[in-house]
Order: sequence, then structure tokens, then C-alpha cells
Amino acid sequence: MKRALITGVTGQDGAYLSQFLLGRGYEVYGLLRRSASSDVVAERLRWLGIQGDVQLIDGNLTDMSSLIRALQEVKPDEVYNLGAQSFVKASWNQPLLTGGVTALGAGNLLEAVRLICPQARFYQASSSEMYGKIQEKVQDENTPFYPRSPYAVAKLYAHWLTVNYRESFGLHASSGILFNHESPLRGIEFVTRKITDGVARIKLGKATELRMGNLEATRDWGHARDYVQGMWLMLQQEEPDDYVLCTGRTTSVRDFCRMAFAHVGLDWEQYVITDASFLRPAEVDVLIGSAAKAKRKLGWVPETSLEQMVAEMVEADLKRHTDRP
Repeated sequence: MKRALITGVTGQDGAYLSQFLLGRGYEVYGLLRRSASSDVVAERLRWLGIQGDVQLIDGNLTDMSSLIRALQEVKPDEVYNLGAQSFVKASWNQPLLTGGVTALGAGNLLEAVRLICPQARFYQASSSEMYGKIQEKVQDENTPFYPRSPYAVAKLYAHWLTVNYRESFGLHASSGILFNHESPLRGIEFVTRKITDGVARIKLGKATELRMGNLEATRDWGHARDYVQGMWLMLQQEEPDDYVLCTGRTTSVRDFCRMAFAHVGLDWEQYVITDASFLRPAEVDVLIGSAAKAKRKLGWVPETSLEQMVAEMVEADLKRHTDRP
């Protein structure tokens, strides 16, 4: 039976990846940062009904000694580094924390893997935000990076360090350059969940408006459930490499609003208000990727359409607000 260690296990991707790996017979271990009690932070694992199946281990990406102990205890076959300060907007307010966790944290884990279990296969969660001020109309593995936030800069450090450890030390280390991927488990601070949560509140009479920032920004949005399969596929290859995962379809925040409100029979223009306080200091206006390499080499293609995902997210938020007193 294979063993996997996942950092960021209580996040959206960590939860879906845990569910996927458990379904394939893995023993799944998750690194738990003790910022809150496990019954609070494990909410996403509970939502998927797998909380009791994931073994949680105390540790923190900023504390290499805890990483070494975790690797010694688990003896993993695969290590997935999904842990990060992952909210782009917050990275301007907390740039040093973002660098310490998202950039140097990845370095700590890579070094710990090299020292303790160099035979383990390593996955680094890279991000399409690294493209930032896009240098090519469609972004793939060969597109130059131009990060536009402290978060993206930190991710770029972790990305290139993963390449360096692969080439310098022979680690089976791969990076997935994932474009935006959402789900009912997305954090409420992210724009897609902010929209679907707002739609649910308005539909149920708990709110009358939804304040938004830049409605013109466009993103390549897929479902996290599909993308975690791509992560796993990367580590099953004989040779490590880097892969873009995306849908190849770009949609504006405005259209996402329209689709989400339409799902409950409402006209978005009657409820959405643009608020300058939600604008970023530097915006990434357009992102659209090509997953041709992942399709060719991994056989990976996204299965969930944007329309299906929006409907699933709205329905989940309606249920959340209906279930609450």
C-alpha cells in the first residue's frame, strides 16, 4: 500500500486529493499546522466524509525539524506540497509571511525530502499567477513568467527551486502549473466562492447586494476535483517534469456573476456593485492556458464544465445557508 504525505491537507486541493488517493488505496497523511483545533480546520475533509480516514500529523512548512520528523514517521512514497499562504490579495498585506511560507516553506520541504526520503516522488503546487503580466496570449510550460504579486513571486521561487532539486539532486520532483480551479470547498475569500455565497445569501433573503472589485478580469476556471487527478498522474510518470493544467477557456468575473445569479433565476446586474476597495494594487487581467502537454503525456483532460461547476457551488452554498440557524 502506497503512502502519501500532503501539506495543505485541510485546504480545497488537499481535501480532494486525499479523497482521490484514498479511493486508490493509499494511506494518506496530512501535515496539520496548529493554528486552530483539528475539528475546525478539518471542515473540508468532513464535507467529503473522509476526516476519519486521513491521519493528521503536527507540522509546519516554516519549521524544518517538524518536516523531518513527519517524513521519518510516514516514510512516504509520494509527497504533495499544497501548503501555502494562498490568497493573492493578502500577499500584499503580508508579503514576508507569504515568502516565508509559500517560497521558503517549499525549500524546507524539498531539503527535508532530499535528506530523509530522496526516493519519494515530490509534487509542487505551482500557479498560473506566475505568468502575471502575460508575455504570450496563451500560456504553456514554455511561456516566460512575469509575477505581479508577492504570492506569485513566492510561487515562482518554489517552482524554480523544485526544478533545481530535480536537476541537481535527481529528485523525482514535478510541478503542476495549475490555472484557477474552484469547487464548493473553495475558501470564502476567493472571488468564485464570494460570488456563489453572495448569490445564496441574496436568494435566501439574507443579503441585498454583492460588492465586487474588478469585473473585467478573466480567468481559466476548472474544477479542483479534476485537477488533483492531474497532480497524481504527474507522479506516476517515469520521468519528472512540469505540466500546465487548465481548461483552455477564459471567462470574466462579470460572466461568472451572470452565470451564478442565473442559476437561481436572478439578474446579476440588480445586485452586484463595484467597490474600489476590493481592487488589487496590481491586477492580472487575463489568464488562459494550454494543457496540450498534459493531455499528450498524462492523458489528462478536465471533465467538469464551468457551467456544471458554478451550479454545484451555488447549490452547496444554498445548502450551507439553509442548514444554518
